Amino acid sequence: MEKLSGKIRLEDLARIAGVSVATVSRALNDSPAVNRVTKRRVWKIARDHNYVLNQDMPLSMSGSQATIAIVIPPPHGREGRFSDPFYQEMISGVGEAARDMGCDLLLSHLTPRSQNDLVALMQNIKADGVIFLGQSYLHDRFNHLAETTRNFIVWGQELPGQKYCTVGSNNAQGGARATAHLARLGRKRIAYFGETEGSEMKLRFQGYLNGLEEAGLAFDPRLVVQTHFELASAEAAALNLINKGVEFDALFACSDIIAFGAIQGLARAGRSVPQDVAVVGYDNIQLASLTRPALTTISQDMARAGKLMVSKLIGSISNDESHSEIVSTELVVRESCGA
Repeated sequence: MEKLSGKIRLEDLARIAGVSVATVSRALNDSPAVNRVTKRRVWKIARDHNYVLNQDMPLSMSGSQATIAIVIPPPHGREGRFSDPFYQEMISGVGEAARDMGCDLLLSHLTPRSQNDLVALMQNIKADGVIFLGQSYLHDRFNHLAETTRNFIVWGQELPGQKYCTVGSNNAQGGARATAHLARLGRKRIAYFGETEGSEMKLRFQGYLNGLEEAGLAFDPRLVVQTHFELASAEAAALNLINKGVEFDALFACSDIIAFGAIQGLARAGRSVPQDVAVVGYDNIQLASLTRPALTTISQDMARAGKLMVSKLIGSISNDESHSEIVSTELVVRESCGA
């Protein structure tokens, strides 16, 4: 890097950055007329050369490649809290990828619910781009937002007519794999615990239906149990199903948290896992391998998902075209299915 002596001027910064003096001045004042990539380069050069900044210049001149914000929309059936193990692992995947790519990470407490909320968030948040962890019911609103900005990525499904970029797992594939595995183990009455609405849950449920069909098992609507992503809800749902006298010998839960709660309910009812009821979850959070019995589950590659979301967001900040991508799922066999 070129070493300068004496007082550093705008002209010096412009020469090093390879841009005009006017561009340097606009960049240092965080003008929207200069793209974020150029701004970051100018800011880093200014800091590296101890350029004296005015007090009204932006505080985000960290020299990082970008500042990324994580936002959790209000989801279907989930609390959407940072304490949720699924979100913790998703945030970890994004955080590791951001660090590897030289980006700062910001966790936002905002929960946008309307078009105005989304627009205000994108205009006011102190970040170069946003990763939304979930589509929730905001698909149409994200489409409208994409007409004015591309600086966001959504964890979720690619849907018909979609104008924004998503990264998500193959939920239909995961649901089918879980159900088919239980059927291969000789289970005939496989229940589904979880949500059936929302883009991701709808596809997991469709995978469940596909798995039943491929195994030649009849669909029984009594075995579809609407359950929130909460331990207490899943525990109560399992007890309620048993109290109704509905026979089942296996259970596919659309999240690991639901699976844990269902196992608690089964235990309270005197049913053993996997002898009486085989259980498969979804997400493969770290706790899945630590419970007893250890939980068989569908794994989503959170590390790869994090890298994809961060790299695609950086591309959108640089005005590059970003395309949606699906992360494959894998069946992780442990004790709870009896295999």
